[in-house]
Amino acid sequence: MPDSPPVPVPDLAHQLRIACMRVARRVRYDAGNTVPPHLFSVLVRLAEEPRTVGELAGIEQVSAPSMSRTVGQLCEGGYVVRMADEHDGRLVRLALTALGEQTVRTEREHRDRWITERLESLSAEDQQLLQRAAELLEELVAR
Repeated sequence: MPDSPPVPVPDLAHQLRIACMRVARRVRYDAGNTVPPHLFSVLVRLAEEPRTVGELAGIEQVSAPSMSRTVGQLCEGGYVVRMADEHDGRLVRLALTALGEQTVRTEREHRDRWITERLESLSAEDQQLLQRAAELLEELVAR
């Protein structure tokens, strides 16, 4: 590739956007996951720390009623429990149950395994190239 002319930046932006979307979609849907992506996203947020429905709605950029329905599903499934806030008893916080914690671990393992299997088929040089690309993508996102 060193002899190839550089791709115009707008074309590169388009290629990267499409590739990232495809990889993300495949990992979310094709990795043998047992929890739908929108539920898993909330579980991951709760794995970080207990949160309110409003906090989750803001993070996930959905309406509070929509998040309430999602939380209801997670509570009914035994993944999440509602509890009173330790500083303000009027406030309801959501936290993972043991099942929720195990589900986050299992789902992450499925997703990591899915991409690991594909990366293992690449040459060491290509794996190093993707390592550098991952670093660059993280830098882009942080800007």
